[in-house]
Amino acid sequence: MTMTRREFTGTSLVAAGAAALPAGGAAASTLETRPSPGADGASAGRAARAGRLLILGGTGFIGPHMVRHALARGHEVTLFNRGRSNPGLFPGVETLIGDRDGALDALRGKEWDYVIDNSGYVPRLVRDSANLLRDAVGRYLFTSTGSVYDFDQDELPEDARLLEVTDPESEDVGRYYGELKVMCEEAVQEIYGDRGTVARLHVVAGPGDPTDRFTYWPARIHRGGEVIAPGDMDNPVQFIDVRDLAEFCMHLLEEDTGGIFNVAGPTLDRTRMDEFLYGIRATVTTPVSFTWVDEDFLRNREPPARFPLWYSHRGPTRGLAQVRSHRGVEAGLRFRPLAVTARETLDWFLGEPEERRAQLRLNLDRDAQVLADWKSR
Repeated sequence: MTMTRREFTGTSLVAAGAAALPAGGAAASTLETRPSPGADGASAGRAARAGRLLILGGTGFIGPHMVRHALARGHEVTLFNRGRSNPGLFPGVETLIGDRDGALDALRGKEWDYVIDNSGYVPRLVRDSANLLRDAVGRYLFTSTGSVYDFDQDELPEDARLLEVTDPESEDVGRYYGELKVMCEEAVQEIYGDRGTVARLHVVAGPGDPTDRFTYWPARIHRGGEVIAPGDMDNPVQFIDVRDLAEFCMHLLEEDTGGIFNVAGPTLDRTRMDEFLYGIRATVTTPVSFTWVDEDFLRNREPPARFPLWYSHRGPTRGLAQVRSHRGVEAGLRFRPLAVTARETLDWFLGEPEERRAQLRLNLDRDAQVLADWKSR
């Protein structure tokens, strides 16, 4: 079965991470375990100047973390959305009801200091909102994706080769996700110039994540037993904690920083698969062991055995987990320890209703068969 680009994209840390956790495994306060993007070193502190922030969206996964951080910083927040997802999530926050596709009137006649656009997928709609707000806002921050890159590169800094847009008239997000985001970025840069900021996100992880791409690993390791460690130990792994993302975006706005920034962690330098797995294991008390299974053995099965956040570092997709965030770190991007993200994500997940937890497929029967076949080869 052929996978779309978006589907494909979706599918020493131990010491540092364990040190970030108090005895008993519960995560310590993230404010005590990581530096802040702010110059004063206090991520929960109030901003030097409170501003008016408009968020296009704001009630999905990423948006609520941005809202909470902005409010904690003392900003006045307005949401613009259709009022369908989690209505009433922020009862004290002004919400303007509309639709990006032809119903933007609620935005007219108002002014904001900043805009965060984290619901833009179609260039026509991004261009409409960006044009409407051009004279009503100071800085426009667009949340894009690492899927704008051609993955057939050894590494992906911000100036790496982007996808070629093959069908500029299409609005099929499922088929042309990365290409459409390329054009969305171009629209924001064209309209706002140096008042535009683009954040290219990697897989976003943390409490509230509906995709379970990162959550799979803390949940599986917490389950215990023999766990498949896929591929090579030095396979790179990347993601960004949603709280780190929210803090970085707000920091860029407060500092009036323009440009394009990759947002990928969990460390500045490459994180290996063995560091990732053993770092998570340090946060749980369940007996667990890892068995390393060769990439070709997993890929050549029918169907292939796939695992979240596992990408080959060989072949035409080798750049997928080689995104470079040095520019972002220089601008204030900071990373929580892996152990904190893992433990707090697991705590959130275990507190979810059973119906929700059942949606995460651990594939225990499949993995047992894979392990049996691997050992009998």
